[in-house]
Amino acid sequence: MKRKLFITLLMLAPLCVLAKQVVIETRNLSLVIEANEGHQPQYVYFGQKLNATELAALPAPTNGRFDAYPPYGMWPQSAAAVSLRHADGNMTTCLYITDVQQQGDLTTFTLKDPQYPTTVNVYYQARDDVDMIETWTEIINGEKQTVTLTQFASGVLPIRRGEVWLSHLYGSWANEGRVEQEPLKQGVKMIVNRDGGRNSHTDHAEVMFSLDGRPQELAGDVIGAALCYWGNYKLKVVTDDTEYHYFFAGIDEENSEYHLKKGEKFLTPRLALTFSKQGLSGASRNFHRWGRKYRLANAQTERKILLNSWEGVYFDINQQGMDQMMADIASMGGELFVMDDGWFGDKYPRKTDNSSLGDWVVDKNKLPEGIEGLLRDAKKHGIKFGIWIEPEMANTTSELYEAHPDWVLKAPKRDVAQGRGGTQVVLDLANPKVQDFVFGVVDNLMTKYPEIDYIKWDANAPIMNHGSQYLPAADQSHLYIEYHRGLEKVCQRIRAKYPTLTIQACASGGGRANWGLLPYFDEFWVSDNTDALQRIFMQWGTSYFFPAIAMASHISATPNHTVYRTTSLKFRIDVAMSGRLGMEIQPKNMTDEEKELCRKAIAEYKQIRPIVQFGDIYRLLSPYDQKGVASLMYVTEPRDKAVFYWWKYEQFQNEHLPRVKMAGLDPTRQYRVHELNRIDQQPLAFEGKTFTGAFLMNHGLEIPYTHNVDWNKKNNWSSRVLLLEAQ
Repeated sequence: MKRKLFITLLMLAPLCVLAKQVVIETRNLSLVIEANEGHQPQYVYFGQKLNATELAALPAPTNGRFDAYPPYGMWPQSAAAVSLRHADGNMTTCLYITDVQQQGDLTTFTLKDPQYPTTVNVYYQARDDVDMIETWTEIINGEKQTVTLTQFASGVLPIRRGEVWLSHLYGSWANEGRVEQEPLKQGVKMIVNRDGGRNSHTDHAEVMFSLDGRPQELAGDVIGAALCYWGNYKLKVVTDDTEYHYFFAGIDEENSEYHLKKGEKFLTPRLALTFSKQGLSGASRNFHRWGRKYRLANAQTERKILLNSWEGVYFDINQQGMDQMMADIASMGGELFVMDDGWFGDKYPRKTDNSSLGDWVVDKNKLPEGIEGLLRDAKKHGIKFGIWIEPEMANTTSELYEAHPDWVLKAPKRDVAQGRGGTQVVLDLANPKVQDFVFGVVDNLMTKYPEIDYIKWDANAPIMNHGSQYLPAADQSHLYIEYHRGLEKVCQRIRAKYPTLTIQACASGGGRANWGLLPYFDEFWVSDNTDALQRIFMQWGTSYFFPAIAMASHISATPNHTVYRTTSLKFRIDVAMSGRLGMEIQPKNMTDEEKELCRKAIAEYKQIRPIVQFGDIYRLLSPYDQKGVASLMYVTEPRDKAVFYWWKYEQFQNEHLPRVKMAGLDPTRQYRVHELNRIDQQPLAFEGKTFTGAFLMNHGLEIPYTHNVDWNKKNNWSSRVLLLEAQ
């Protein structure tokens, strides 16, 4: 259903009609902007959808600043969205409405400076069916000479002060997606990332604002915002002596001033905005639906269950070993095998992480029958085959670097900065020749081996020094922006030629979990840390903005390879089944009993895969509440099926855990309960029984704290997965 755009018309002159009140709407959301010629567009309202009567009576807000895209210079003490230095040195800009256009779901405000030929188009695109409004800008230099952009936000949103809390994600390598929640106070709150190549390890470019107190999962007014960019960004909330907080989001401008040439256009990334009266989970459901429909590659296709070789063998790749792992995952019901790092290099074979990146040829000593032999073996076992690459990188110990040292990022008069393994360098994607090379890494593989089904695309280094050997000296400040423009050009070419190829975004784990990159990728690796306990916390936070279909979650070995914790296989399975299920393990080291449990889990995951990967999330009890248990569930859109997860992560004698009430069900329907991945000797008391949705949501089910298993199988881990089916 197309959204409607209501415009109260103001006749300014014959044949000159401009909007007075512009209302941009979705099914449940209204954004109201006052638009008068010769003035800045003014925010009036953002929130739950208003009806015609409410719109007619809507008062203008007071005691704040409401410019939709405030420029710098006049009243410079106020935060600005855009600032530029004109060719004559003038640092002030004024931007006033000259036109408002509406075509379909797109609204465009054209703003111009009355003294300079500077134009800014401010765009709003309403996604009616998913309750999301995207905004971005286009800055156009009409002057005869170059102007310098020093600030270029994508969007601005005033938020009325009150008891407003900010929820955002932070972390590090192997600890991504952690949740931080804090009240907004006086001053400036900034979330900044300057990694250059990866932007979601230490912070995320997505936030939520809870407007009526401490954040709740299932209740409360929430604004959600996601900057669709995979480069350096800055999110900023300014709280001054007015009645409003002012939220700004866009590319980080530090050391990135941009020289906009005559006639050139500068396009900022999209900022997605949503609102929900159903708490954090309600905002998450909007992001998930929007992402699956408009952002994530191939989001309508179920993701395969795979085995990745990395934690199983690391660099110890060989033909026989890969065949063995393929046979094992096939026997457990898996659908795909992915060969990770260590398969390539001729002059410099890839045996560790200190060589060979850039030399994407098969190491025939490890794989004498090449990729052809691996594809033959995969077909023999009835599964698909995937492969790992890191195409944006090189090692100084490589034939590529020896031939093209000018292709890497390097500051003038400085030694090249080197990262992982002491030799890793980053290719300069501002250079069109490098773009052709990186595209060719994928294109050559797929042309020669079209049966490859999956590519794991890694990026294990930041931009380690500020220097492009391609960009002119005067434009070195363009480095971060041009790198990502180059990467986007490569991704666009790949997707144009290989639209259905499954590609995972991996960047030292979860370094590229962002909505800027995901239109070209099918999923991302949540973290290199596969420990089930820590994954509960990381996947919980990541689910604020990203759906399960995009979150790769694997069953791994114990002791865990990152934190060395030993958890039960049942617990590891139950955590991994809440995302895109896979395995990261050496199957030959598993017992027959463990393989059988995984075989059963994979079969049952196939039953619930549509619910998990396409369903609506309801987070019920947060691990961050420190109550010893965490719980969430996925519900289909018609509310006929649901999957309920319950993970107990602490063990004490005489403990008292809360009973978890469910959510999202149809209160009038009856649901039959069936436990998945059961290990208990006797079924649960409610196994096979039916309950109304109202009972499950008002009362919940009493989950046993431990598993009823033989003495030698008891441990301190407990978890449950329940399938609910309407009768």
